[in-house]
Amino acid sequence: MLAKGIRLYKNSFAGLSRDIWLLAAVTLLNRAGTMVIPFMTVFLTHQKGFTLQQAGWVMTSFGVGSVLGSYTGGWLSDRYNFSKVQFWTLLLSGIMFILLQTVDGVWHMCIAVFVLSAIADAFRPANMAAVATYSTPETRTRSLSLNRQAINLGFAIGPAVGGWLAATKGYNWLFWVDGLTCIAAAFLLRILLTPKARQTELEKPEAQNTAVLISAYRDWHYLAFMVITMFSAIAFMQLFYTYPVFLKSEYHLSEGYIGSLMALNGLLIAVTEMPLVYTLEKRFALPVMIGVGYFMVAASFLIFNIFAGGVLIPLISMIVVTLGEMLYLPFTNSLAMSRPQAANRGQYMAVYTMSFSIAHVVAPMLGLQIAGRMGYEALWYVTAGFCFIAFAGLWLLRGPLATSRWAAKLV
Repeated sequence: MLAKGIRLYKNSFAGLSRDIWLLAAVTLLNRAGTMVIPFMTVFLTHQKGFTLQQAGWVMTSFGVGSVLGSYTGGWLSDRYNFSKVQFWTLLLSGIMFILLQTVDGVWHMCIAVFVLSAIADAFRPANMAAVATYSTPETRTRSLSLNRQAINLGFAIGPAVGGWLAATKGYNWLFWVDGLTCIAAAFLLRILLTPKARQTELEKPEAQNTAVLISAYRDWHYLAFMVITMFSAIAFMQLFYTYPVFLKSEYHLSEGYIGSLMALNGLLIAVTEMPLVYTLEKRFALPVMIGVGYFMVAASFLIFNIFAGGVLIPLISMIVVTLGEMLYLPFTNSLAMSRPQAANRGQYMAVYTMSFSIAHVVAPMLGLQIAGRMGYEALWYVTAGFCFIAFAGLWLLRGPLATSRWAAKLV
């Protein structure tokens, strides 16, 4: 039994390219420094003295900047080398994280966070284009999962260390560590992943599909899938925007404990997602896994309304939302990336990341406003409602998602 489990785990990593592993290493370093955003609402409300509504506007500015960054990152990735886009966005966002600690005032903070997000989230379409380039159609889902594994392993480190630093050294340390790890990741990327010949091969005429390219902004099935993704993301992102401050104010948990819970999310994904994806992608249709994931995310928040308080409830909630995340996000990524051709991959990835960026706008504004005016119980019902809306949309789109025409011939 143990030998079978080890073999399964080993097979789930087989066939991935060297460049995918190097890209994952860069991602791990970057995400290991993720400390500011998980504690931003706690920092604003408990250190800066902002109200929940004011903190909501700051985090909404983060989302608006994310929309701009996603569009810009996709546009730049289609016109320039995505390695350069990744390098400069990492470097400049690192500088912005360090400077952010000096900003005071609600509107000044909104502007600074907007600029930071616009730079930082231009990285995401370029990063997804890099994963697509360095993988094959057969290994794409697992390549994405390895990248997510690096993200979440880093996330298992960042919030845990960040919670300890905030509690023992002060919040300023979070900004320095987050910024410096972004800068270090930028230079590691430049050293390990210099532009490859394979990147330019996809741009040659003979490598392109002879079919007319469809603009992502006119691909109605893809846009419908992005709306579904946006609704699910609005629900899921409460984990980052309202969940920490909820645990702090309602459960009176310390930053260290909150950080440990966030780290548990990353650790569980880092250890179990790859073999889980490897096993499930062969047995179930991708939309089925995504739909089950939606229901688990909904359940993870509703648990707070069903059961009375206690230190085990946040732990159970975190485990359930993590399982839901592992079921829906890798397969959503795979469906989104399998649609475009090489020549317009940046544009499609921009639309995909913009669906999350719009969620970054709506999630904090909606979540923190509802929590401040109506309470957290109402918020968790609304959050579950978004998951059910996403599931209904997925069911309506089941036809196009199930056909072979969903994926381009050249991917």
